[in-house]
Amino acid sequence: MNIQRPYVFLLKITLFAFILSALPFNDAVLDSSPFWMLLLYTYWLIHFPVKGSLFIALILGVLLDVLQGDLLGQNALALIVASIFINSVKQSFYVSNLSTQQIYVFLSSCLYLAFFFLSHFLIHGLTDNYYLLLAPLTSALIWPVVRFFLFKCKHQ
Repeated sequence: MNIQRPYVFLLKITLFAFILSALPFNDAVLDSSPFWMLLLYTYWLIHFPVKGSLFIALILGVLLDVLQGDLLGQNALALIVASIFINSVKQSFYVSNLSTQQIYVFLSSCLYLAFFFLSHFLIHGLTDNYYLLLAPLTSALIWPVVRFFLFKCKHQ
């Protein structure tokens, strides 16, 4: 993938994230699965210098809300906040070793989860779905695999 075409790469990884998010598993596996859109969008934010990344996060979040049938704007708000964090540590993220990158991914996933829960709590009240608390951990653990495969896809 040529670096001059970052939006084509974004389109490809967005479709891949939508497919991964829509796979049919039982509820426990689905709730504890990584935030695929956040992981793939994080890679794109780090490796492609583009303008309007927060607007793109808004669009991707709304599309994810429609795909998952969530409250409109719930994933969008969470993805925007996590993107702001990733943009603030972008220079450090790019040159960091793998374990430090996993910590950054874990922190951005925690922010994503916090804002996702906050918007859900304000509308629906308290939830009893505790498997979602594992999602930042699984996101951080799967980051090396995601980074490896996207690196290979980017350089083909």
